[in-house]
Amino acid sequence: MDRNTVIGVALIFSILIGFSYFNRPSEKQLAVAKHTRDSLEMVRTENQKQNIAAAKLDSIQTLTATVHSDSLNADQDIARKEKFGVFAAASVGKEKFYVIENNLMKVTFSNKGGRIYSVELKGYKTYDQKPLILFEGDKSKFGMNFFAQNRSIDTQSFYFVPSDSTKDQVVNGPVVKKGKEGNENFNTSNKGESKAISMKLFAGDGKYLEYKYTLNYNSFLVGFEVNTKGLNNIITTNSNYLNFNWNIDVPRQERKSKFGEDSYTTIYYKYLADDVDNLSKGKSGTESLRTKTKWISFKQLFFSSAIIADEAFPSADIKSTLTKEDPRYLGNFNADIALPYEGKDSESIKMKFYFGPNHYNTLKQYGLSMENLINLGYVVVRQVNKWIIIPTFNFLRNYISNFGIIILLLTIFIKLLVFPFTYKSYHSQAKMKALKPEIDEINEKFPKEKAMEKQQATMALYKKAGVNPMGGCLPMLFQFPVLIAMFFFFPTSIELRQQSFLWATDLSTYDSIMTLPFTVPFGFGNHISLFCLLMTITTIISQYLSSQTQSTAAMPGMKTMMYIMPVMFLFILNSYASGLSYYYFLANVFTIGQMYIFRLMVDEDKIRAQILINKKKPVVKSNFQQKLEEMAKQKSVKSRK
Repeated sequence: MDRNTVIGVALIFSILIGFSYFNRPSEKQLAVAKHTRDSLEMVRTENQKQNIAAAKLDSIQTLTATVHSDSLNADQDIARKEKFGVFAAASVGKEKFYVIENNLMKVTFSNKGGRIYSVELKGYKTYDQKPLILFEGDKSKFGMNFFAQNRSIDTQSFYFVPSDSTKDQVVNGPVVKKGKEGNENFNTSNKGESKAISMKLFAGDGKYLEYKYTLNYNSFLVGFEVNTKGLNNIITTNSNYLNFNWNIDVPRQERKSKFGEDSYTTIYYKYLADDVDNLSKGKSGTESLRTKTKWISFKQLFFSSAIIADEAFPSADIKSTLTKEDPRYLGNFNADIALPYEGKDSESIKMKFYFGPNHYNTLKQYGLSMENLINLGYVVVRQVNKWIIIPTFNFLRNYISNFGIIILLLTIFIKLLVFPFTYKSYHSQAKMKALKPEIDEINEKFPKEKAMEKQQATMALYKKAGVNPMGGCLPMLFQFPVLIAMFFFFPTSIELRQQSFLWATDLSTYDSIMTLPFTVPFGFGNHISLFCLLMTITTIISQYLSSQTQSTAAMPGMKTMMYIMPVMFLFILNSYASGLSYYYFLANVFTIGQMYIFRLMVDEDKIRAQILINKKKPVVKSNFQQKLEEMAKQKSVKSRK
């Protein structure tokens, strides 16, 4: 180490020693520092004491809460056993959902109540394109009520145990051809899977109430079995039946319309040995069914939820409460159904549900008269729909997907079918028109006070000229049932639902092209339907052309009525199915065309000449008329004697 290094190190040590000497704390500062350390130590010690005390307090509180909870649970267990008896254990649980779906619908089950929670039809949407749910779990009730050990038991309050813990099951099968959806005959030759789920409400020692549900591929039916095991000593022995309650709030599926879904929603039912009946459509109502009943259906315009007995329900009480102003729900349906019970150790009650469309052929296949859920008219009109309109419509549907074209072809078919009657009616009207000069002479000859003589003279003229005054009316009577049949067919045809054509977005409801800022009375509504407007215009044109071939001198008010009626139908049909107005519009167009064709085919001058020839011929009396005259003469001779 050289001299400079030694001097440098010595200077550094000297500086450090001097810095330490001049910066040492005073006695006062040392005292303050000691006081601070003592205070921190006291705080640390106090915190430790408080933590220990808090820990002891928590332990005491936890122990107290546990003892209180055990005591409370024990009290609750006693209360549940007192209230529910052998079903007490099933009164506590957590709601879980299970789904079984096939190609047509998705059925959701809940272990709470062991019930059908909701049903979704997969091939359909609501009017606002949401999933079509027939009923929702929180808006429905489903369960049995009975007395057990002198306690009232409502099964929808208890938690059932499912037979399968699988949350979702899919029922698979072969590809279903178009138009074969829900066809049971198709299922027979094209086997698909079948899935089932069992929900059991246990009453201890192997005793239980069971709901068993079965869903097959390509079917709108859900099998439903109620099985009891060992409940004969639990359920009150004097019970001859168990009460099953089914209650749903009915959601809107269609656009709100005065003549739409609100007018068709009601409860239908069928007695075991009688016809189908129903509560009043579009109105709230109740009915006590005291005769054996085969099925009960909660019916909407295009869809139904029905419960069907394998044998029969002994009795039932049904009630519908409609709320037309509710934008989401049509109302509430309720059915209290008696299920037969004999008090045996083991019993089984078999039923099934139908959740599906109001489609004629689908409902008819079950052989239960469920096709009567669809309002096709009465007597003759229903037969026209059943044997002519529906088969023709279904035939065209197999080959054509555009329903506007189908209605066009259906109109042509109907027009060809009634063409002979239409032609005969026109020909008869032409004859009546040819007699107009003679009719005018009779009207001038006889004043109003001699109406009887005028009528006799007119009928004598018709007879002598060989003209049947009813010849123009009778052919129309054959066409009238067809026109009325269409009035029932189009608004209830589910095939037209949400099918668009031209400006009409849904042929099953009105085709509004303009919404009015006010509501027009007498059923017109607050919109304008273009097809209905076109129907009215063409009807007036058709009536005008028809009046040119008719003699209306004897009925001066007839012409006025001919133009008032189309306007009345404008108000009535403005809110009806646009498919119906479209059909009537097409029918009018073809009628107008037919009239021009008939004018070319029928020579009115020739008819006039033939009538004049007939007038000169002697009147040939029929055999029946001759016999009547002979009988009158014989009676007159006897009276003289």
